[in-house]
Order: sequence, then structure tokens, then C-alpha cells
Amino acid sequence: MSTQSAGIAKRSFTSVSVDLFERWMPDAFVLAIMLTAVVALAAAIFAPMGTPEVIVTSWYTGMFGILGFAFQMILILVSGHTLAHTPPVQRGLKTIVAAIRTPNQAVVTTFLTAAAASWINWGFGLVVGAVLAREVAKQVRVDFAWLVAAAYSGFVIYDSGPSGSIPLSQASPGSALNIVEKVTGHILPYSQSIFTPLNIIPTLLVLLVMPFVLIRMRPNEHETQVFVPPVEPPLKAITRSNLLARRIEHSPIGSWFLVAAGIAYIATAFYRGRLTVDANLVIFIFLIAGLALHGSPLNFADAVKSAAKQTGSMILQYPIYGGIMGIMTTTGLAQQISASIAASASAFSLPILSFISSIFISLVIPSGGGHWAVQGPFTIPAAVALNGSVSATTMAVAMGEQVANMLQPFWALPAVAIAGIGIQRVMGFTVVTFIVATVIYGAALLLLI
Repeated sequence: MSTQSAGIAKRSFTSVSVDLFERWMPDAFVLAIMLTAVVALAAAIFAPMGTPEVIVTSWYTGMFGILGFAFQMILILVSGHTLAHTPPVQRGLKTIVAAIRTPNQAVVTTFLTAAAASWINWGFGLVVGAVLAREVAKQVRVDFAWLVAAAYSGFVIYDSGPSGSIPLSQASPGSALNIVEKVTGHILPYSQSIFTPLNIIPTLLVLLVMPFVLIRMRPNEHETQVFVPPVEPPLKAITRSNLLARRIEHSPIGSWFLVAAGIAYIATAFYRGRLTVDANLVIFIFLIAGLALHGSPLNFADAVKSAAKQTGSMILQYPIYGGIMGIMTTTGLAQQISASIAASASAFSLPILSFISSIFISLVIPSGGGHWAVQGPFTIPAAVALNGSVSATTMAVAMGEQVANMLQPFWALPAVAIAGIGIQRVMGFTVVTFIVATVIYGAALLLLI
């Protein structure tokens, strides 16, 4: 065997994976276009309503039907990025970073911080992980894509937490997505979903195992690609022309007014029992906190403008995925996939089969809520008919959706936009996270039910 062949044979799986993704994975926008073509072809061949007219109409409708959600995601990125760049938060991040001395410490701290934040709230986790990765990379010489991948890997447990779209909707009486309540007449409280051994044990195992896996994935010195901090634009100087206007712009009074109004709303809604923990509340809290911590309305507005520069890829790609979702749901392709899986299952096999099918459906319908709207109406009635576990089946779909995110760039877009890095090299690392999490959650569905 030649020296070159021996070197190739000794390459790690991660090294090969990163190389393959960098070589063969196109830009995320091009990938979305390719997925659209594949889904449209599959709908034309297999879907019960896959006529050309239905396909193009549902594609168009889906593109614009996702705009509300897309704008929510953009606001989460912008408001979170703005909050993360307030002076107090920057000082806090620097305190965390100051204790990090080695690349291994950097990747473990980043993963665990992002995972904890994602479990609390998925939007918060995406932002915190990416911002922390940037700050760590400024202080420690480390492969930046590896570090961002660790931050995004923390997102792999988000649907196992209280902000997960699927368990949250099943615990919310009257929710349009509460399929469990519609089928059984009862909600599925957290005590029967996220706070069960079926969910807690594999989630803790992921948190325990992934730091060691990430350390093993560390690129060799000659493969390391370090982070180059961008040049920050200088702060605007206060001009003497129209001085009164400049003083008003830099006065904190306007910010205090909006912050007081925001706090009043949250306190009132909480007291009345109307406070809903959803994407809108996360955005609202980020905006109010950003206003408070930036000091003046102009400082906050400048920070928002800087953050908005990172949203181009999201603006471009989310409508494309909306079109894919429209084709999948309207033509009946997604329903047909879910129904065929449910029809061939038993009470024991339904959760694991739902988990597997959830992974495949998530690759083309990456939104947790939209995904559940497709798969839930078939899996929950099947669980009831088979006298199986409604709780396990519900969490199986959630588990499949969250692990599939490590292969699907849809949710990685905010993280890589904030970090300022290409998606291909990052996904080369997160595919390993997908494998590890899939094995752990899959084993739990086989052994703990």
C-alpha cells in the first residue's frame, strides 16, 4: 500500500464526512431547489392528488403561506443577535470565555451551553450557541466549523424540552395542533411526555456522550480552519448639527417607555393566565431586553441594522421550503407516507416506525409544527386503534424531528448566519451528531416502552 493510500485509510470518519460535505453538498439554496424538484417528482408519481396543477398551485401557496413563520425566524435571529451584542451580555460572554483555555474546553462549553439554552427555548438556543461560538473562537485557536457544529448540535434536544413544538402543542388545550386531544379527548401534559423516563434518559445520555464524541471529532492541526473576526464598523460620532435631535436619539427615555410597556404586558398576561411561551414571546423578550441593555433607541436601531445583514439566506430559502411543505401536504404525499407506516405497525413497533418515518419527513418538512400537522393525524389514531402508547408515539415523532435537524440545513441557517460561516463544513460534523442521537433515541424507543 502506498503512503498516500495508507494516509487515506487512517483518516477519521469525521474527516471523510467533512470532506464529502464540502465536495458534494451544494449551497443551501441550491439544495432547497433540488429538494423541491425531488418532492414534486415523487408527488407526481406516488401522491393521490399529484397532478401538475395541484403540484404547482400548492407550491405557490406554500411559498407565501410560510411568510409569517419565516418573519418570526428572522426576528428571532435579529433580536437574539442584538441582545447578545449588548454591553452586559458581551461582558458575560467574555467572562465565560476567559475560563476556556483549550479547544476541548471550548467545544464542550459551547455544546452544553447551547443544549441547555435550546432545551429551555429553541430560539434562544440557536442564538446563544452561535454567538458563544464566535466569542470563543476569538480567544482560542480552534476549528471554527467544528465549534459552530457543537453549538448547533445542542439543538438536537430541543423537542425534548418545554418549548418543543410537538409536546407543547399536545399539552395546550384547544391548540389547532393538539391531535392527541382531538383523537382522545384528553391533553398530553408534560408529565406524560417530556418528563418521562422515555424522554429524560436518552436526553441525558446525549448530553453525556456528545462532549466525548465532539472531542474525538476535533480536526487535526493541519486541517484546522480558524475564525477571522470581521472588521466592525466604527461607532457613529455625534454631530453638532441639529444637536437637539441627536440628544433625543441618544436619550434612554424612549427605550425606557417601551421596556416599561413590555414588562407591564408580560406581568398582566402572567397574572391573567394568558402568557403563552411561544416564538412570539421569545422575540418580544429579546426585543425588550435588547432595548433596555443597549441604552438608547439609536444604539438599539444600529444593532438591529447590523444583525439584519445576516438574514439574507433565510429570506431566500424559507419560501422555498414553504413550497416544499405545500406540495407534501396538499398532494397527500406526506399523509400517504405516514399512513402506510402506521398501517403496517403493531403496538410495540409503532413508536420506532414513527421515529424512523419522522426523520425522513423532517428532511422535506423541517418545521416541527408543520411536520406534526402531517404525521400526527395518522400516528395518534393508529396508537389508539392498536392500544399502543400515545405518549411514546408522540415523543417518537418529536425525537425523529429533532435528530433529523442535524442533517437538514433549515434550522442551521440562523446559527451559521450569526456565526458567519458556510453550511457545508458544519454539516460534515453534525452528521455525526445525527448518528449518535439517532442510535440513543432509537434504542430508548425499543428498550424503555
